[in-house]
Amino acid sequence: MKIIADSNILLHAIQNDHPEQSPLAKAVLFQASLVAIPIPALCELCWTLSRQYKIPKAGIALAIRRLLAIPTVEADRDTALAGLAILDAGGDFADGVIAHQGRKLGGEIFLSFDTQSVRL
Repeated sequence: MKIIADSNILLHAIQNDHPEQSPLAKAVLFQASLVAIPIPALCELCWTLSRQYKIPKAGIALAIRRLLAIPTVEADRDTALAGLAILDAGGDFADGVIAHQGRKLGGEIFLSFDTQSVRL
């Protein structure tokens, strides 16, 4: 089975916070022959872990790295690594993703009202 995992599947597998959904999420992630994780799912995961679960940035980065290390996981790794670089520097994963993909589309300057993100 080749699946596309949304942020809810990833979240419940990582957090082990739901008595029914967490075991199912873990099982499907490890039984699938391919787990496609779109970048928007990683952005949603980061936002939820940060805002709802109050996980520190280092913990979020570790969770993403562990997901990407699963042999059956497929993701846009260059974009994910760009997000992780900004997250590691104290910024937001999504801002790193936006800046990276914007450069791939031909943009040169990342603009935002978030001055910390622009600086990073």
